[in-house]
Amino acid sequence: MLIAGVSLALASEKRVRFQDLPKPVQKAAATQTQGANVHGYSKETENGQTLYEVETTTAGRSKDLLFDASGNVVEMEQQVDMATLPAAVQDGLRKAAAGATIAKVESVTKGSQVSYEAATVKAGKHGEVAVDSEGRPTH
Repeated sequence: MLIAGVSLALASEKRVRFQDLPKPVQKAAATQTQGANVHGYSKETENGQTLYEVETTTAGRSKDLLFDASGNVVEMEQQVDMATLPAAVQDGLRKAAAGATIAKVESVTKGSQVSYEAATVKAGKHGEVAVDSEGRPTH
């Protein structure tokens, strides 16, 4: 499941089977997920556009792909290590987390734009923070 709570707030999501995906999405998903463990597929409508998500893990790291009906990758979320991120991004995530524990970090690629999201936990409450490639908050 995509961790991007804000973008999903306007989306309706339904679990589907591989064979229910459009043929171009099946082909692209099969190519893009070679060597990965596929955990599920879903169909969602976001801002009036039907999209298809494939949830995977490779070597214990999550990677979710969002395809349009033609099989084009619209968005990719990939789990990353905080320590591998640019200093400005690390600082931005820590500042946005405001003292919460950062549990998981993902890079989010939409076209040529890359941003970062972190799942947070503070006093038993789960949240999310996001920054752009310069470490500035995005929501």
